[in-house]
Amino acid sequence: QVQLVESGGGLVQPGGSLRLSCEASGFNLDYYAIGWFRQAPGKEREGVLCIQSVDHSSDGVPYYADSVKGRFTASRGNAKDTVYLQMNSLESADTAVYYCAAAWGCGYGMPSGDFNWWGQGTKVTVSS
Repeated sequence: QVQLVESGGGLVQPGGSLRLSCEASGFNLDYYAIGWFRQAPGKEREGVLCIQSVDHSSDGVPYYADSVKGRFTASRGNAKDTVYLQMNSLESADTAVYYCAAAWGCGYGMPSGDFNWWGQGTKVTVSS
């Protein structure tokens, strides 16, 4: 069974950091582009960033939301079943449920319809 599970969310103060994990079962994440999305209360889901599969890693990170550039980065774990989202300098506007998702590639603008597999989300609250 193909499954993605996010973890690492929680409450953090403004200016703090969190690292979210996206762990896969049933498939090898190295072969897929991985997108991180978020949905804030009362708002639509938005793409945060997308990283290409390992074979296309030289393409870099083809998509970053402007609001997270310079603060968020994604990386792959040594095991082939985990991807991380490192979030630094967190702001209250980053409060949301964060989702990871897998696709065959990072399309222009990171459309959510490209992503076939989704996790259940992990909640991040940035508040003092």
